[in-house]
Amino acid sequence: MDDDLKRIAAGLAELGDVTAVLALAEKRLRAGDASFVADLGIAVWRSCGDDTTAPRQYSSVLDRIMRLLTLTPGAIDQAVRLMSVVQDRRQIRYAASLLASAHTAADLAVVFDTDGSEELRACLLQELVLRGAEVHHRWVVSPHWRQHPLGWLPLSLTPIEGHPSRARYHHGGGRHDLPAMAAELAQGHGPVPRWQETTTSGEAAALSAAVDNWAEGSNGRIEAQTFAFDDDLPPDAVGDALVSVDLECTLGLTTGLGTCSPPQAWRQLFAAASTGGAYNRGEFGAYGRLLAWRSVAALVGAAPNAPAGDVEALAHRCSWYSFAGSTAWFDRIAWDIGLAVVSPDRRRLAVLAASDTD
Repeated sequence: MDDDLKRIAAGLAELGDVTAVLALAEKRLRAGDASFVADLGIAVWRSCGDDTTAPRQYSSVLDRIMRLLTLTPGAIDQAVRLMSVVQDRRQIRYAASLLASAHTAADLAVVFDTDGSEELRACLLQELVLRGAEVHHRWVVSPHWRQHPLGWLPLSLTPIEGHPSRARYHHGGGRHDLPAMAAELAQGHGPVPRWQETTTSGEAAALSAAVDNWAEGSNGRIEAQTFAFDDDLPPDAVGDALVSVDLECTLGLTTGLGTCSPPQAWRQLFAAASTGGAYNRGEFGAYGRLLAWRSVAALVGAAPNAPAGDVEALAHRCSWYSFAGSTAWFDRIAWDIGLAVVSPDRRRLAVLAASDTD
């Protein structure tokens, strides 16, 4: 590798401003020299690796280089070359999201044809599915793909997913939408049957799958529990039940409970999983989709490893409620989720609440 690139990478920590380095990368890319930009990215990665204590200059330059290569037409092969060296699962998920946001499935066939990262291929496939694309490459039916965790996901969007909002990127940054929950107000009171908490550790982990990143990478807090009732829980008594089951998130709940649909809930969970909370980026599209499904499956009480079609069918038979922002437990800034799901036999209640703040 060019000694100048090694020198630039080694000296990043001494720079108070990396503007000149970024300008050099952009100039060379405009001149058609994407390989130089990839070489610079590789040099930066080899200087800092996945060291979370490395000076911010390294992550800033690597982020811009990844955006330049993944979002620029004609530079896909160099983006793949960079990612073959950057063996970091989180960066690979990010790169797949960037690539799918800027190119067609046909243009991205090179990613599936090369001997690159299998993780990049798996993530890219699901990022394309989220954008409504169909991928017919032979790799899609390969044994490796079917054994990958993302292989559980359908290869096309399902009705419960609809057309989910995805992050939009440009060379300098990106943005995403936070879907609003337009729940129809639920009214009434009724007797609450005797109940007991039934949450297992496995259930709690699955329920919170979509929002765990809020707690791990930001300031979020989560409550996730299930309850069993000795008799049917009447629709009019759901609000009273939420107050009765000793949850902090529903303490003082008097108004704000509304009925919602499974697609509304799925989209909210997907946004939480894929784009993150106040101070993190989430898990991006591919794993965000998987984690949203895991939370939905746990909320409806689906059997372990049930196919997505079975989870969706059960979700539509359940009764869904939203209570986000309805009590003082929620921060009421932008990142609030409050979901309650009653099983078809009305004997099981699952609750997931999460809130994050900046």
